[in-house]
Amino acid sequence: MKDATILAAEVLKDHRDSIDRLDAILVYTLAERFKRTQEVGKLKTQHGLPPSDPAREECQIARLERLASEADLDSIFAKKFLNFIIGEVIRHHEKLQK
Repeated sequence: MKDATILAAEVLKDHRDSIDRLDAILVYTLAERFKRTQEVGKLKTQHGLPPSDPAREECQIARLERLASEADLDSIFAKKFLNFIIGEVIRHHEKLQK
């Protein structure tokens, strides 16, 4: 019985280590994404473009829904996540234009 508990603890640790690595990847990927969107915001400000681009946002949401489906990820979650990110990007772009 103890061997099974030890094995389960080792498997659990492996899963958690993997989750920790994936969390780091997500954080660094989001940081890189926001660096890029900050550059987009600066460009929009320099050229008098609006902070929001509804047509682009719609395409991005549809694209993410397709990717989520391909990855077997809940598309409702994926859409909520992207909407949150888009909202943050627009907020940053609006701040740049003030």
